[in-house]
Amino acid sequence: MELRHLVTFKTISDLGGFTKAAENLGYAQSTVTMHIQALEEEVGAPLFDRLGKKVVLTQTGKQFMPFAIEMLTLYANAKNFYMASPHPSGTLTIAAPESLTVYRLPTIIKEYVHLYPQVQLILKPSYSNAEALRLLRTGEYDMVFMLEKEWTESDLFVEKLIQEPMLLIAPPHFQSYPWPQLLEAISNSTFLSTQQGCSYRKLFDSYLQEQGVSPKTSLEFWSIEAIKQSVMCGLGFSILPYFSAISEMNEKKLAGAVWEQGTTVFTSLAFHKSKWQSPAFKMFLELVRKHSAVWEKQ
Repeated sequence: MELRHLVTFKTISDLGGFTKAAENLGYAQSTVTMHIQALEEEVGAPLFDRLGKKVVLTQTGKQFMPFAIEMLTLYANAKNFYMASPHPSGTLTIAAPESLTVYRLPTIIKEYVHLYPQVQLILKPSYSNAEALRLLRTGEYDMVFMLEKEWTESDLFVEKLIQEPMLLIAPPHFQSYPWPQLLEAISNSTFLSTQQGCSYRKLFDSYLQEQGVSPKTSLEFWSIEAIKQSVMCGLGFSILPYFSAISEMNEKKLAGAVWEQGTTVFTSLAFHKSKWQSPAFKMFLELVRKHSAVWEKQ
């Protein structure tokens, strides 16, 4: 049974006629008649008696009316139950790369969990932007965070939260080395990379090729912390987001320099333009924007 047919049925009963119901609902009278004919076919008996200009419920119509009212009420409650709840609830699935999970999201998640304990927040690792966006499009993820250059997708809403400088990090004994000397040193050393699929790794690999710089050897790591510890002990060089290594730089545990010539990288979030934004989703988005405004000032 279609809900619009039930609405038409109840409106005719309330107003006492097909013509008045058509005017009230904004339908042609033929449409109202078609709705009732379809409903009567499903019920298996006439719902109205046409007594001259007067329309009254048949015995079947009277017996059916409570069910129609119950179904319409249930639909209204189901449609509005999220908004009726005083607290956001449900499940929210977020994907982010390790660097943002470790250094950007914890304060947001802490506040969100405190404010909205009825929401089940699921945080997924994102090893590849392409895979994360695929899962966003299939509905498995509600929101995806990325470190990426500026770009657009026709079916996705992409919001830049903050521009992120990148650091070329080196062992401590390279303190005060200018950028050209650091690049030259890479040619005689080991370069420590994040996993395949990392956007800023691909950008820096392209930059090294343009500069004619080729590391002596390369190692691929699964963890930013493992990369930093390995660089600290003198194993080689790496490129990391500024926010993930500046503390060790200030403490002289790492040397390095900002990648001034690099393609601009942003912390961005993406979600599907067609996705319904639940209260849980909207509150998380609100907190993200609140915290990202603070990042700008740090």
